[in-house]
Amino acid sequence: MNLLIEVSSKTGGQFPTAFTAVYVVGFIAAVTIGSIAWYNSKRPVGWEDKERPDFVPEVKDGENS
Repeated sequence: MNLLIEVSSKTGGQFPTAFTAVYVVGFIAAVTIGSIAWYNSKRPVGWEDKERPDFVPEVKDGENS
């Protein structure tokens, strides 16, 4: 029993850094893209007269261009 505990503690236990980096970068990208899409969509009730933040680019659809 002690041999199994010793082997498992030496060989594993650390999650690969590359997987963690992919998840973190993916989460940040999803939040950023989702925020841009939300700000460029039709305003929800109560937000119709609010200004668009300066850092959000304006995306034009086929009808406005």
